[in-house]
Amino acid sequence: MSNPPAYGYVDIDADTARHASRIYWDDTAADYQAEHGEFLGDSDFCWSPEGLRESELRLLGDVAGRTVLEIGCGGAQCARWLRTQGARVVGMDLSAGQLAQARALGARTGIEVPLVQGDAVALPLADESVDLACSAFGAVPFVADSAALMREVARVLRPGGRWVFSTTHPFVWCLPDEPDEDTGLRIYHSYFDRRAYTEHDEAGRAVYTETHRTVGDRVREIVGAGLTLVDLLEPEWPAGLTATWGQWGPERGAYVPSTSIFVTRRPAAPTKDQYTPLRAQHPRVS
Repeated sequence: MSNPPAYGYVDIDADTARHASRIYWDDTAADYQAEHGEFLGDSDFCWSPEGLRESELRLLGDVAGRTVLEIGCGGAQCARWLRTQGARVVGMDLSAGQLAQARALGARTGIEVPLVQGDAVALPLADESVDLACSAFGAVPFVADSAALMREVARVLRPGGRWVFSTTHPFVWCLPDEPDEDTGLRIYHSYFDRRAYTEHDEAGRAVYTETHRTVGDRVREIVGAGLTLVDLLEPEWPAGLTATWGQWGPERGAYVPSTSIFVTRRPAAPTKDQYTPLRAQHPRVS
């Protein structure tokens, strides 16, 4: 059998996604932090390339005295900011390379937070053990089964707790990586293709994967996990921000959103009528 192409769209399983993400982020952690560290800050909570900060949005609410889990923490910039606000924080990431960057930043800033290496679809925490959970472009787009991730977060959240995460806006899946007004606004890929974008090495092994879900898929994942969708933010590109970051930039950002931020909450008590997603109509949605 011939090897798969260097990159393209394929169906992947959980082990393939996990292995590819660990390889990619271990290899690129230092370069990623060097390239984006100034924008992210050493101890700051940035939700997106549009520069939205938790210090302004307060999507998590008052975090003082609360136990917070950051999933896919990378360099743990968000976790350190939360620590300065009085939260008890745990940063978790699949990548040992990213956690090494987090430890180095912690030593440099003097703001240390507990760090755990773990899988977002099998959180190493007890039921109802955290008040809040968050993720700024961590884990959600890189696992094969993001519905399982939502269920895991719902499991570890205490009743009334919030789960807030940012990820690539689903519509961007249709567009190329060039964030300009010409090529970047031409639809070239189906919004409904839920196969993962995957890059392979010369031996045909997946070394990068990123999964796509539609807006409706995300809502069904959230509600199917027993969570309530409180808000969905689709940031406009801010005036004065001229830098581009991958597929994010001011030219395309003036027309379409590139980021989505989902604000969810675990109800204080279970509802009588639990919504069941119509999986039969969406066979590719776990």
